[in-house]
Amino acid sequence: MVVVPESVEGVSGQADSSPGDRRRLWVTLGYLVLLMVSTVALTLIDDSTMDRVLLRASTNLDNLLHGHVGTLLSSAFFIGTGVTAWVILAMLAALLALAELRFGAGRLVRVFLAGHVGATLVVAVGLWAAVREDWLPDSISDAEDVGISYGAVALVGALVAVLPAAARWSWSAVWLAFAVDGVLAGRTFTNVGHLLSLVIGLVLGYRMIRRGSVPERPLTWVEAGLLAVSAGLAGGLLLG
Repeated sequence: MVVVPESVEGVSGQADSSPGDRRRLWVTLGYLVLLMVSTVALTLIDDSTMDRVLLRASTNLDNLLHGHVGTLLSSAFFIGTGVTAWVILAMLAALLALAELRFGAGRLVRVFLAGHVGATLVVAVGLWAAVREDWLPDSISDAEDVGISYGAVALVGALVAVLPAAARWSWSAVWLAFAVDGVLAGRTFTNVGHLLSLVIGLVLGYRMIRRGSVPERPLTWVEAGLLAVSAGLAGGLLLG
């Protein structure tokens, strides 16, 4: 659990959650537990069963066009297996903790879902059009598509709201450059989704700045450490 000594009330006087609630990090801890459970569960089943589980939870065209809109949520509860999954989970913990400490639980959830669901739907529309026009093969319609990356990247973009004014443009420019480079180098729908989710997060972050929704105070040393780990996660997701 992460604790900061300063008050985290919003400068507008309308905090998303109380300082005590933010320090408890209920959303962060709850989500991490669910991700750990799903990761362990995937390691305990055979490969064919795991493939079926992940395909059923995927936000691919086949699922969405058949009305399986629940996958817009279920897809965010799987990060795969192996060492990489646990490294991502540890770094995600830092990102979630920082966002909940500074944004509050409600805004954390809203930003994450806006990036995860928003980018997924825009990408899905693009894929549908590409398949319909024969620009992409039909096989992409049932691709495995689960993970936390869209929501996480949106949170990274929104963290612009916790930075000093002098650092905001450089934060935005660096991550936009990384996301565009990822699209040009990788040329996958996931890369495009990362760019979209980053833009969503940045828009929401600047909106919080305009509304005074986030406390205007320097980062504590703990928060600075969490920000550094979050940046490492963002770099891995955008360029990986």
